[in-house]
Amino acid sequence: MHGVYAEIVIQLFNFGEVYYVVLRRHGPEKAEEVARAIQALPIGIVDVDQPLAKEAGRFKVKHKISYADCFAAALTRVNKGELLTGNREFEQLESEIRIIWI
Repeated sequence: MHGVYAEIVIQLFNFGEVYYVVLRRHGPEKAEEVARAIQALPIGIVDVDQPLAKEAGRFKVKHKISYADCFAAALTRVNKGELLTGNREFEQLESEIRIIWI
């Protein structure tokens, strides 16, 4: 759509999770390659602050999802954004945050 701007952000905790998963599955060279690719893209990396941590804690109390996923959900809610994911664990959050399924 013309004239529509979407800011893409990833929370630092989730960036670390991506790095960890790639490192575990494919080794350090591939992990560094993926980290550089993410940093080269127009993706903002958001640090954890106290309000975000509290919101993640609220999600963790209510839902059976990983702590890292709680941070992704918290970032989505705090920024009134949309979560782009293929992780089906987020189905239980569809009434609380907007999700775009890939």
